[in-house]
Amino acid sequence: MSSIVEVAQNFFKACDTGKGWEVCSAYCTPAATFTAQAEPLANLRTLQEYTNWMNWLMKVLPDGHYVVKSFAVDEGRQNVSVFGVFSGTHTGKDEPCPPTGKTTHTDYVYVIEFAGDKIRHMTKIWNAGWAMKELGWG
Repeated sequence: MSSIVEVAQNFFKACDTGKGWEVCSAYCTPAATFTAQAEPLANLRTLQEYTNWMNWLMKVLPDGHYVVKSFAVDEGRQNVSVFGVFSGTHTGKDEPCPPTGKTTHTDYVYVIEFAGDKIRHMTKIWNAGWAMKELGWG
């Protein structure tokens, strides 16, 4: 197993279970960047910000969990793509509104780029509007 595969798997698990930057930073360069063309994430520029956002999200959707549908490695370009489905019900914190009790099942893809055996950048491809609507937030 290549080192980028192990790092991507470990990072993905830590990130998408809401462990935050404290745990996720072990897999990333210190200045790892982040991009997404999704409204709730539009102002996030670093993986630190994104992993901390996921930590917050898991407090809002305390039953949040994911299923990996595809995991692909491009050794030549030194990246990993992960396609998953995230599910969760808004029963937690009073953010961004009082708990709605509604559930989302939302598809997303991470494209994780490496510098050596550390993550240097991640792009999230996600239809945030769909998820927000399902949760009763939009």
